[in-house]
Amino acid sequence: MTISPGFTSAEIREFVHEYQVQPHGAKGPWLAARGVPYGRLRRWRGTVFEGDLDRGLIPREGSPMTVPPGKRTALEKQRAVERAAHEAELVRLSARVRELEETNSALGKAIGLLHAMSEEEPAEPPTKTDQPGS
Repeated sequence: MTISPGFTSAEIREFVHEYQVQPHGAKGPWLAARGVPYGRLRRWRGTVFEGDLDRGLIPREGSPMTVPPGKRTALEKQRAVERAAHEAELVRLSARVRELEETNSALGKAIGLLHAMSEEEPAEPPTKTDQPGS
């Protein structure tokens, strides 16, 4: 269930998180460029931070449990830093995987060459009894 038809819970959550990290003065134009009215954003934001987005539950207004806007922004900035660190780790690990795959491929080729070389050699070395004059 979603609180807005046409949007999944994941899309709404990501939209709210992107909105929160926009600098002061840029939020209105950013929102207008995406064609989302501020009222809808308020409902989404409340659901993401104080409600239950996955079940489509919107919190009551004026709850003492709400997170202040300043703290929301701080949380989102921290989340952005964590996401950047995770993306950097992902890039590093992807490069390591490529490196290991290339090493694995090179080792496979070397093993194949060793097998080919061993097939070209005689199966058994000649013994003294097989040689003439023994």
